[in-house]
Amino acid sequence: MKKYVIIGNGVAAVGCIEGIRSVDLDSKITVISEENHHVYGRPLISYYLENKTDLERMNYRSKDFYEKNGCEVLYGRKAVKIDTAAKKVILDDGKKLPFNEVCVATGSSPFVPPFEGLDSVENKFTFQTLDDALSLEKAATKDSKVLIVGAGLIGLKCAEGLYGRVESITVCDLADRILSSIFDSDSAELMQRHIESKGINFLLGNTVSRFDKTKAYMKSGEQIDFDILVLAVGVRPNTALVKETGGEVNRGIIINDRMETSIKHIFAAGDCTEGDDSSVGAKRVLALLPNAYMQGHTAGINMAGGEKVFDKAIPMNSIGFFGLHAMTAGNAEGEVYEEKGENSLKRLFTKDGCLAGFILIGITERAGIYTSLIREKTPLCTLNFDLLKKSATTASFSPEIRRKKFGGVV
Repeated sequence: MKKYVIIGNGVAAVGCIEGIRSVDLDSKITVISEENHHVYGRPLISYYLENKTDLERMNYRSKDFYEKNGCEVLYGRKAVKIDTAAKKVILDDGKKLPFNEVCVATGSSPFVPPFEGLDSVENKFTFQTLDDALSLEKAATKDSKVLIVGAGLIGLKCAEGLYGRVESITVCDLADRILSSIFDSDSAELMQRHIESKGINFLLGNTVSRFDKTKAYMKSGEQIDFDILVLAVGVRPNTALVKETGGEVNRGIIINDRMETSIKHIFAAGDCTEGDDSSVGAKRVLALLPNAYMQGHTAGINMAGGEKVFDKAIPMNSIGFFGLHAMTAGNAEGEVYEEKGENSLKRLFTKDGCLAGFILIGITERAGIYTSLIREKTPLCTLNFDLLKKSATTASFSPEIRRKKFGGVV
């Protein structure tokens, strides 16, 4: 029987376990978990702060998941080296785990810029793990003034989670708009206006020059007083294990569509990887929960001797802030079809005769149809795009395509 080692204990690891067990029911699986928690849905940590969920409901799989799948989980342990010659994973306590196949699912870590005076700040946090949320929960009071550095997804979800727990929240970012990696200017402005209506303050095109204990000196010359600092500037894929083993690494660990790295018997999945983005035909880091699971599942099947490829990854997000929901996918390039309301926006981007991407804010649509068109690069000349622009409906497809795509629905 084989020995499988999975380094990491997030969504990609779950996918890997389930992928392995779909082929190999008996071989041993060992999971190395730096966190001392059962696998949980990382996007739920802001909902925990909002009291919209609890620790039990955050679990991504049932409590008996590992036992049912024959897994040994080593909690609070870190893999420090993969010895490919001896085929062993070496842990921080010196333990050596023999393997036939390894999946590196180490995720990413917060990027903390070397701000001047940062060491003088006592109450500083990142916001990526459950432990981060638990620490913030303890620190926050009704009198707290919170400064969040970073107006991306992590920073804004932290602001939403802390809303109502603290006196004030200010969010700053060097970019001139919020969610700059997801939204164009108009969509960012719409969402920002909505968030500001809840009392969140923004300083955009501006960032911290230096800290002095509970005061931030901004590049603009402004001074911000705070009690709690949250650093949400960005994340970096955890690539060191593969890089130090001699594997190919760029921004993330380079993988093919079987989730194989450049080193035989070493696979990788999730936020630590750089794989194919089918929407642009190039390799990118796509740190998204659905992609992490599918990458892990694909890796597990192939580790166990099966055959599986995952070549349909695209950037996509389904997010919401204070009740205003947004969905995006693909790339905001090409010709634009737009519908705009006071609190809603719909943009479809077409390029080379295909749907390249979309942005939907405050609109209820069957966005999965749009996403499928982007993934499959479906020529728009094969459907009624004028109808599809108005509504994501299966009626825009021919009866033949509806039978093929939707199992006989006509």
